[in-house]
Amino acid sequence: MVATATAIPLSSPLFPCHGIHRGRSPFRSLQWTLTQRLFRRRASLTTITASVDLKPPSYPLNALEPHMSKETLEYHWGKHHRTYVENLNKQIVGTELDGMILEDIILATYNKGVFLPPFNNAAQVWNHEFFWESMKPDGGGKPSEELLELIDRDFGSFEKFINEFKLAASTQFGSGWAWLVYKANRLNVGNAVNPCPSDTDKKLVIVKSPNAVNPLVWDYSVSDLIVVGSFYVVSIIYYTGWCTKYDASMSSHGDSLQPLLTIDVWEHAYYLDFQNRRPDYITTFMEKLVSWEAVSSRLELAKAWATEREMQEEKRKREEEEAELAENEAVEMYVESDTDDSEAE
Repeated sequence: MVATATAIPLSSPLFPCHGIHRGRSPFRSLQWTLTQRLFRRRASLTTITASVDLKPPSYPLNALEPHMSKETLEYHWGKHHRTYVENLNKQIVGTELDGMILEDIILATYNKGVFLPPFNNAAQVWNHEFFWESMKPDGGGKPSEELLELIDRDFGSFEKFINEFKLAASTQFGSGWAWLVYKANRLNVGNAVNPCPSDTDKKLVIVKSPNAVNPLVWDYSVSDLIVVGSFYVVSIIYYTGWCTKYDASMSSHGDSLQPLLTIDVWEHAYYLDFQNRRPDYITTFMEKLVSWEAVSSRLELAKAWATEREMQEEKRKREEEEAELAENEAVEMYVESDTDDSEAE
């Protein structure tokens, strides 16, 4: 099953939707300028702090040859990735974002779909770090037995999974990414907890995203996970509003989809080696470059997170029930006391 991120107007029972905001309005640019000034520190603006580092791949730049050339890595990592890092540090220096971890910068600047200026650079830095570690020299082949069993369960077979992942990556219009994600069995509804959780509720899903968007900012519910034919469509809901101060509650966004694997389908990722032959690049990636060890490690972390999240939600539910019970008992005691006083009179 393939999920695709589509930017469509969509109503929500919790938040109003006002459609897609195309381009950057003068008002939003002014707001961001004022926000930057508000949170500027006394340090000189000419000093760029190393809030976000340029992390190299864990292998030499020629290690993926002949499937991905050293020239591509020098261009893709050495220029594009580097530029995202440099631009992000310039955007956040002296603001409240300076010093945050990269994931929190992404969540804070996603701004419920109305991106703040640092979002694209922050998300692209994270996406590229994740992409480099999704590959390894002499990669490809088949995953471990446990991961393979989940793939067979959720896609029918490993071959069907490969075909669906290729389809998602090749049909992403323009620039973007295709992802294999782990979807936890969590309902994103106020005070709701999945009433009958089980391991079969926890699915592997393929999604694709435009430009810099990644699964960290997605959550799913009845309103934003839609089945269209045989595909899952993850709809990005656009909201209005302005965020001038980071709110830790934003970290709940994206809790439901944990990324395990990605492929970069921006043209600069493959043009030097494949020109405009994106399908050939995707096939080479899947057959010769994927690090299934990295995917398996990420899956273990995602499963551990899902278990921890379930325990937290169960604890919260118990505490709410106990608090409600204590409140009801207090009311009953008050009523009984009032009745006793009336009888005494």
